[in-house]
Amino acid sequence: MSVDGKVANHYSHGDLAQTILAALAAAGKDLDELTPADLAPVDEFHIGGREATVDFAGRFGAKAGMHLLDVGCGIGGASRYFAGSHGCRVTGIDLTPEYCAVAATLAEKVGLADHVRYRQANALSMPFEDETFDGAYTFHVAMNIADKAGLYAEIARVLRPDAIFGIYDVCGGETEELHFPVPWADDPSISFLAGPDEMTALLDVAGFDVVETLDRSEFAKDFFDRMRQAAAETGPPPLGLHLLMGPAFPEKLKNMVRNLHEGRIYPTEFICRRR
Repeated sequence: MSVDGKVANHYSHGDLAQTILAALAAAGKDLDELTPADLAPVDEFHIGGREATVDFAGRFGAKAGMHLLDVGCGIGGASRYFAGSHGCRVTGIDLTPEYCAVAATLAEKVGLADHVRYRQANALSMPFEDETFDGAYTFHVAMNIADKAGLYAEIARVLRPDAIFGIYDVCGGETEELHFPVPWADDPSISFLAGPDEMTALLDVAGFDVVETLDRSEFAKDFFDRMRQAAAETGPPPLGLHLLMGPAFPEKLKNMVRNLHEGRIYPTEFICRRR
């Protein structure tokens, strides 16, 4: 099986939409009156969840009316936040067909179907014309893509000159080997981390000026500490990322935290501008 196939299979669930809707109902939510905030515990599949998305959006500088590209949109949490809270129009792509279908279902449920759209596509060969978008972002995506030079060149191609490109990704640390499984990979065959300096160099070659780089490691440690404390006090919530990761969620979370504390990974943000 190709790497792309392995990545898509890694994230596929099989009945994710119904699983999420059932969990929302169990949490006491009215399925006919859902808001993007109701979905935040499950549709923000990155370290820090909605809190990280809000912080990132502030640095990104999203403005109403912008047409943004969400590369690796998952089930659409970030796109719906940018659309609902900042008035942006967002097109999301993802390699996993089920994620695109679930993203569209959830957008319909929260009344944002006219502001976001989702397409199954490969980020290395996107079905868009040159200079289509006013801005783009990725949340925890490049960890599954070996050809980062190709990824960033393709994103540069579809962005207008002077457009903003934001990245929130897991970068590699000083020790290359990770403890597996982790949320993005069960083994090294689909995990491709680059260090922050390598990322900066790749972005420069692709035609981006890096305006800001922010190490989010301490934020991530605090986030996981708070998650662990909440789980100890009240138990696992009915709605959370365990719905996406399945039975291996505890082990993946444990390894993520261990890798973070051992300096094997560095959650990092980059705010860039296309030349």
